[in-house]
Amino acid sequence: SAFFNFQSLLLVILLLICTCTYVRSVMPTLVDRNKQGFLGLFWKCARIGERLSPYVSLACIAMAITM
Repeated sequence: SAFFNFQSLLLVILLLICTCTYVRSVMPTLVDRNKQGFLGLFWKCARIGERLSPYVSLACIAMAITM
């Protein structure tokens, strides 16, 4: 399970950020209409991916090297 292994948990979080950012770039209304509640988590991940994109890409590279 990804929740019991720290490296797998980081990988899941990183993939969630990248996926949400991509979905928001393709269909922004799908992510933007849910800013509160549980689905607001996807909007927050998309914002993290947009604003911290150099750091997210470096994290993807680091994760690829370690895997």
